[in-house]
Amino acid sequence: MRPNFSPLRLAILPLFALLLSATSAQAVEEPALDMSLGEISSGGSPGNGQFGQWLKGLREEAAKRGIKTKTLDVTLNNVQPLDRVIELDRTQPEVTMTFVQYLEHITPAIRVEQARARFSENQQLLRAVEKKFGVEPEFIVALWGIESNFGTNMGDFSVIQALATLAYNGRRSDYFREELLKALIIVDQGHIEPGLMLGSWAGAMGQAQFMPSSFLNYAVDHNGDGRRDIWGTRADVFASAANYLATEGWKHGEGWGRRVLAPLSFDVEAAAAVKEPKPVSAWRKAGLTLMDGSPLPSAEDSRMATLVLPDGIKGPAFLAYDNYRVIMHWNRSNYFVLAVSQLADQIRNQ
Repeated sequence: MRPNFSPLRLAILPLFALLLSATSAQAVEEPALDMSLGEISSGGSPGNGQFGQWLKGLREEAAKRGIKTKTLDVTLNNVQPLDRVIELDRTQPEVTMTFVQYLEHITPAIRVEQARARFSENQQLLRAVEKKFGVEPEFIVALWGIESNFGTNMGDFSVIQALATLAYNGRRSDYFREELLKALIIVDQGHIEPGLMLGSWAGAMGQAQFMPSSFLNYAVDHNGDGRRDIWGTRADVFASAANYLATEGWKHGEGWGRRVLAPLSFDVEAAAAVKEPKPVSAWRKAGLTLMDGSPLPSAEDSRMATLVLPDGIKGPAFLAYDNYRVIMHWNRSNYFVLAVSQLADQIRNQ
C-alpha cells in the first residue's frame, strides 16, 4: 500500500493532517526538487510547454492500457501542476517525539471517545464485515479514525492533479506516474467522478486513505451498487480496510500483541535479533513479564512474537504477534501500528 517512505515521518505526519491535508502515508524522504515552482508553472498549460508534451505522452500510455478517450478528456484536458503540492512535498515537517508523546497526540481521550461512539453506531455493519473477512471491527474503526478522523479529513486535493504534479516533477516520478495511471483506471471503471476524487496532496484517497494501487488491489464494493466507494459509503470503506488486512494474512481472534515489562537487566542486543520472531516461551525465559509482573500466559507459548521497543529499552516494550506485522504492511511505522493497536484495545474494552 505504501511507497518506501521514511518510518519516522510516517509516524509523525498524521499530527499535521489538518494543516497539510496529508496522512501518514504521504511523507517522502527525498532531496530537493530539481526545478523551481516557476519552471513547473510555466509549462502548466495542457496544450503547450514541457508539461503539455509530458501530458501527451501520458495520454498515449493510458490509451494503450485501454482507458477510454472520454475518460482521458474529462480527467486530463484541464489538468495543471499544483504549486501547493510541490510546496508541501518540499516542506514536510521534521518532528522528534517519543512514542508516548505521539500516542497522546494521535489517540487523545476525545478520539478514543469518538472511536467508541462510531463503533457502537456501526455495530451491525461492522459485524457483517467481520463475518465476511474475518477481521475484528475494532481494528477497522481504529484505522478509520487515525487515517481520516472517521472520514472527516480525507484531504481536499484533486487526486488526478496532485499525482500529475508529482509524476511530472522528476522526484519518484515513475512511482507517481504509475499511481496516476491507476487513478485514471479507477475513474474509467466508474467508481468515482473525477471531480469527487479527492484526497491528500500525495494522492492517498478517501476515508481509508488508499493510494490508487491499493484501491485496485483491495477496495471492495460491499453494498453491491457497482462502485467501490471509499469516499462516501461506509460499507465499502469498512470492507476495503478489512479486505486489505485479510489479504495480507490477518488471523481472527489472535489479537495484535501485548505490552510487557522488560527487566532493567534485559540484554537488548542478546534478545534482538529483535526483528526475528520467537516463541512467547522464549521471551518468558528472557525475562519478559506481563505489566503486573506475572508470567506471560502459557497458552500463548507457541505463538511467534517480535519484541518492539519504540523508544529503546528505557521506553515501553511490546510483544507483537503476526497481526501486528500485517498492520505493518499498511504502514511501516511502529508508532503508527502501535497507535492503531492500542486504540483498538480501548475500543474493545469500553
